[in-house]
Amino acid sequence: MLRLASFLRLPMSFLFARSAKEERVAEYVIREHHSGRNLEEILKDHFVQNRLSPQQQARCLERQDVIEAVGRDDVDAARGYLARISGDSGS
Repeated sequence: MLRLASFLRLPMSFLFARSAKEERVAEYVIREHHSGRNLEEILKDHFVQNRLSPQQQARCLERQDVIEAVGRDDVDAARGYLARISGDSGS
């Protein structure tokens, strides 16, 4: 019953829920960046590539914890990289 009550309070909350894969990749990105690695290099890792699509990676880079840990400039550069590999026009 508690689950139903929670759902009724926030019926669309599942749309904003983060997947466990995204959580693990975000933690990995932060940890690797703190060890001195370049963000674009981290996004090329098999660990990241095997778990998230370029669109999911871009969403990961929108997370406040990732932005704070990595820095806005590095995140913006990595978004450009993701746009290039996914064929977007950079919008």
